[in-house]
Amino acid sequence: MDHIRNFSIIAHIDHGKSTLADRMLEITGTIEARKMKEQVLDSMELERERGITIKMQPVRMQYKSEGKEYILNLIDTPGHIDFSYEVSRALKAVEGSILLVDATQGVQAQTLTTLGMARDAGLVIIPVLSKIDSPLARIDDIKAEIVELLKVNPDEIYLVSGKTGEGVKELLEGIIRKVPSPTVLSTPGLRSLVFDFKYSNHTGVIVFVRVMSGSVKKGDKLIFKQTGKVFTALEVGFFAPEETPADRIGEGETGYIVTGIKEPGVASVGDTVASASDTSEPLPGYMKARPVVWASIYPESQDDFVALRQALEKLQLSDSAFSFEEESSGVLGRGFRCGFLGMLHLEIITERLRREFDLELIITLPSITYHVTYKNGKSENIYSPSFFPEDYEIALVREPWVDATIITPPVYLGEILKLLYEHEAEVGETESFGDARTSISFKMPLRELMRSFFDKLKSATSGFASISYDLSGDRDADVTRLDIIVADEPVAAFAKVVSRRQVEQEAESAVEKLHKILPRQMFSMKIQGKALGRIISSRSLSGMKKDVTQHMYGGDITRKMKLREKQKKGKKKMAERGKGSVSIPQEVFLKMIRSDE
Repeated sequence: MDHIRNFSIIAHIDHGKSTLADRMLEITGTIEARKMKEQVLDSMELERERGITIKMQPVRMQYKSEGKEYILNLIDTPGHIDFSYEVSRALKAVEGSILLVDATQGVQAQTLTTLGMARDAGLVIIPVLSKIDSPLARIDDIKAEIVELLKVNPDEIYLVSGKTGEGVKELLEGIIRKVPSPTVLSTPGLRSLVFDFKYSNHTGVIVFVRVMSGSVKKGDKLIFKQTGKVFTALEVGFFAPEETPADRIGEGETGYIVTGIKEPGVASVGDTVASASDTSEPLPGYMKARPVVWASIYPESQDDFVALRQALEKLQLSDSAFSFEEESSGVLGRGFRCGFLGMLHLEIITERLRREFDLELIITLPSITYHVTYKNGKSENIYSPSFFPEDYEIALVREPWVDATIITPPVYLGEILKLLYEHEAEVGETESFGDARTSISFKMPLRELMRSFFDKLKSATSGFASISYDLSGDRDADVTRLDIIVADEPVAAFAKVVSRRQVEQEAESAVEKLHKILPRQMFSMKIQGKALGRIISSRSLSGMKKDVTQHMYGGDITRKMKLREKQKKGKKKMAERGKGSVSIPQEVFLKMIRSDE
């Protein structure tokens, strides 16, 4: 047991976690030099394309120090705020954590959030400064920030470069010295915690476990404690970083178990896998992930409805934080109301549906949950803006708020405070953080955080500010529903709930944006924004023009006039028949969601 070390890497997005993990794999000989590639643990195409980690990824390394063989189990974690649930699960399976800080950027807001999680989990924190080879590195300044944050001696901070490999061996030695060997439960028999799982078409559910006591081998009869499902282990093994079969996984180790179960809903994150004869209580698991953002997903063709359901079920097997339920809309047909951890999570899931399952989709504008009390005393949670009631029916609306922190160079404070005012924030304390950093704490409606706040913050601070947030409870809301009407028919996918204070501005910008990106139809039509019982904004989109007289040369002008009159009547008929059947392509829905288009 004293030869095992379990640890994770936590950091803000783009601080070099995956690159550092690459060098560790290379130095420990886990991956041969000829098979080495960048971001080797980021196996998903989207992760490699965007240069971010989306899924936590476990890997086992073997390393020799002072003549003794050690097993190092690393879990590489995502850095984006949307995926902090992944990080919290990874931290339950380890005893120590590397806190990685970019020497060119310094401590960021998400660094504080993940550090808080690691401390709450009682982990040993090893401070590491990355990218020290960069000409922009401010090593002494950032060291001072880490000293201030962790109250450590400057000599305890490791300096590494994931690019060149400098300092990585010293860090591996530090992990062996500082991270304690795994704690083992005194209970007899196998008890292991499921920290993740995935689905394979051939072998069913594969659970990723941290063994807390006992051991497991192929052929063992096991049970999921929460669902009571008994199964036989078809294979057990480690991540190296591919799944590598082994004779057994022992206590203190992380590995995988192939269950052979192909039905959904049996395996869940935080469940306990134990021997089939085990009668003790399950291990304390994880808090269930709570969706923050909701959006409806409909197949462009209703023939793909079953395919979409199957795709969502498969995605849920590899991403337990994602949830969905069936719903139907008069305009869009049958689809699914889906819950996400944030806007990036929504974008990743919809992109995966498109790429991995080849589905054409319609995605409604994202929204949050509102708790509405009606004048007749009834109350309900509204997940979809299209179901948000009319103003005259409402007695009270409650909405979620967040506690948030921004870390920024002081020079941008004025711009940030102006931005916070525009987004209805209540600004709290502002304190200096090292020489050239200031942290601002504030409270804000979640609705306003989703209103392109991240993009505006990035733009206002030239990308130097960072933000992290937590949900903090509900408050009374002064909001109304904004409907977008195309050719006299409301489009459910474009409905959204907005602040009354912003309703005119939101209606103007939505109508203007749709006017720019909606393809012209064969007839003229209006695009309108309606709220508070009236039309607030309106633009006309002229129909396509075709010269019906182009084939005529010379002759009496009345012949041309007759043809034009006939065309005018045809267009009028088309407009009457065409109301409500305007063809809106899928990319228009996507562009309406994305604020950068």
